[in-house]
Amino acid sequence: MKLLLVSALFFLSVSFTHAHAEDPPKVLVVTAHPDDDAVFAATNYKIVHDLGGIVDLALVTNGEGGYKYSTLAESIYGLELTEEDIGRKHLPAIRQKELEEGGKIIGIRNYYYMNQKDHRYVTSADIHEILDSNIWDLEYVRNYLKDLIEREKYDFVFVLSATPGTHAHHSSSSILALQAVEMLPLDERPVVLAGSGSRKSDTVKFVYKGFEGYPITNVSDTIPFMFDRTAKFGFRDALDYKIIVNWLIAEHKSQGTMQLLMNQGDYENYWYLDINDPSKKQKTAELFEKLKVNIFKVKEYK
Repeated sequence: MKLLLVSALFFLSVSFTHAHAEDPPKVLVVTAHPDDDAVFAATNYKIVHDLGGIVDLALVTNGEGGYKYSTLAESIYGLELTEEDIGRKHLPAIRQKELEEGGKIIGIRNYYYMNQKDHRYVTSADIHEILDSNIWDLEYVRNYLKDLIEREKYDFVFVLSATPGTHAHHSSSSILALQAVEMLPLDERPVVLAGSGSRKSDTVKFVYKGFEGYPITNVSDTIPFMFDRTAKFGFRDALDYKIIVNWLIAEHKSQGTMQLLMNQGDYENYWYLDINDPSKKQKTAELFEKLKVNIFKVKEYK
């Protein structure tokens, strides 16, 4: 009887350990605008649908600055959205709905809105316009993200790569997220990965090293973790994950130029930032190995 009890306890212990080791990933995506999550769309879809993971999204701005290319959406929403006053008034609610409709496809669990002003387009070369001003409540954003990450205990945080040529809102939201993570004790910090896209046809490979002047963004690795959107599955391998990305993009009808990004980008790249614990790199590698697995059954038809 004693032997049976010991064996049972051992089995339970092993089972618990295995289950804990196989806990699905929990991810927070931090973006500036309501359509930025398209950069991570295929990876997020796989995390939710294949691995049973959780993906939440934290949005910094309301996206009301995206009124200039809303021409075709005016007949859909019955509003002259390309008039600045009208666009800025109505786009926050419209874009929030578009975001959440796209999120249903991906499987986003929760949304967290920080409601900062989407004031205008400016590249990150002029990032001081955001980070050295009061356009955003910077302390509020940092503390909001810090408290959220601390409460939810995410394994990973996905941010956009901060670069001089990209939108200053993208780089600013990423830097603020990194600063929020840096406020946490070392043993409570999630792995932060900076996302970028690339194509198989690229003749020059982009290597992200960080954003000069902001060492918190530094990356020493020259090869990112990657998810291949062109990975084939389905009957005769006719399908790939660009379909998922296209579905998400299609929901953002108020953003005309966004629609032109369909079928663009073959890889979702994730750069391991230097602020991360080096010992967690293996855990990150294991995640991306799991994402390579095709879970769809091969079916034959007569």
